[in-house]
Amino acid sequence: MTRRRWSDGRGELLVGGEGGLRLPLEVATSYRARTKGLLGRDRVDGAMLLSPAGSVHTFRMRIPIDVAYLDRRLTVIAVRTMRPGRLGLPRLRSRHVLEAGAGALEEWGVRVGVRVEVVVQGKGR
Repeated sequence: MTRRRWSDGRGELLVGGEGGLRLPLEVATSYRARTKGLLGRDRVDGAMLLSPAGSVHTFRMRIPIDVAYLDRRLTVIAVRTMRPGRLGLPRLRSRHVLEAGAGALEEWGVRVGVRVEVVVQGKGR
């Protein structure tokens, strides 16, 4: 299996394959981008992918978020809604974390066992 290497930037999250949902996606792969994440935002437009990541926190966040832990194949292994000021438990098999506004992941059909796809714009994979 090839290792996924993305760069910080924008792309699309595909849920349900080619005929499914296409959602705006921010990709955060550098230490700085992953550390900042969604901090300081009042809303989320689409989703943010943190990679690599095995856990997240919501300290200093303004809004509750949905968090999906993804394995190396981008299959969802856990989904949680986190209020501000919380520390998420690390997930052993998690390689990436998908964040979105609270309630969005359920609305999009992102749940345990679902495989998502990431399409980046420009450089990266």
